[in-house]
Amino acid sequence: MWPNKKDRGLPQHQPREATASARGTRRRDMSVGEYVEGVCAGSCSIIGRAITLVESRHPAHLRQAEEMVLRLLPHSGRAHRVGITGVPGVGKSTFIESLGTMLTGRGHKVAVLAVDPSSTRSGGSILGDKTRMEKLSVDTNAFVRPSPAAGTLGGVAQKTRETMIICEAAGYDVILVETVGVGQSETVVANMVDFFLVLMLPGAGDELQGMKKGVLEIADMIAVNKGDGENELRARLAAREYDNALRLVTPPRLVWKPQVVVCSGLTGLGLGPMWATVQEHRRVSSENGEWLVKRQQQQIRWMWSLIEDRLMLMLRHHEKVQRILPKMEKDLMQNLTSPAVAAARILGAFFETHQAESTV
Repeated sequence: MWPNKKDRGLPQHQPREATASARGTRRRDMSVGEYVEGVCAGSCSIIGRAITLVESRHPAHLRQAEEMVLRLLPHSGRAHRVGITGVPGVGKSTFIESLGTMLTGRGHKVAVLAVDPSSTRSGGSILGDKTRMEKLSVDTNAFVRPSPAAGTLGGVAQKTRETMIICEAAGYDVILVETVGVGQSETVVANMVDFFLVLMLPGAGDELQGMKKGVLEIADMIAVNKGDGENELRARLAAREYDNALRLVTPPRLVWKPQVVVCSGLTGLGLGPMWATVQEHRRVSSENGEWLVKRQQQQIRWMWSLIEDRLMLMLRHHEKVQRILPKMEKDLMQNLTSPAVAAARILGAFFETHQAESTV
């Protein structure tokens, strides 16, 4: 029997099973069927273990994760998928906690996939979003999962798509994906969600100059955060500036015009109307078929993303590549060869073996 509903009140990233490893005992390996049954039953501890499984790069885990995700797919796909980005200091975590708490109070089940920046030296996560969302992390209708970005473009973890499938199969009907917001291409997260929200600060001047045209073009909404108290007037002026900027850089859309709103994650100002706009976007895009087409295109992008990931993994662990790689790197540092020549040599070593195998 799976843990009962009270299990949802446990801290989701320190499930009961984790205490076994702390005592030096090994957790029992689970079958794919047990993962699927536990996720569909809503067990937070098993949801956490399922996400850990898809994040693993061990070959055996990859095969097991593939089968698990395939079996969970029929139970997924109905949630609101919302990507949220913004520069550091804009108040993403406070905003997400307030929004998530409001939604759970309305009867929604909310999963927050908060992607931590990874240290370039250790590879470990620098931030701990769970510690910054204290109220939401203990909400019985919420699930908060910080995952290291591990250098992935746009600050979004490689396995975020699979994690969304798991959370949706577990019954979460709102998925909030927080990106690092450190300047990489945010199209990565925009291509895996239904609605893309950009948080900005009051006082449009420097922020407007620093906004990337590409981010404006893919935004479904710009929310000027921290628009309460003394900041309210500045926030409304900034919203007007952003609205004018959107008219200049975004192509005209037949169905949806990107919206600009003023809100405050600290006080909850404007969050209700903002979420109503997200729902309106879902209604409009569903009625004209745009929502379904976007989901279908995302599946194809997901396939190519996995192909690229697997090819890189095979390349890095290829026996012949590993033999010549140290010399290639040494030659590059000593200016004895060029990156183009080194790349050609490495790819040649990789494909030479596979071409030989294909002729056998």
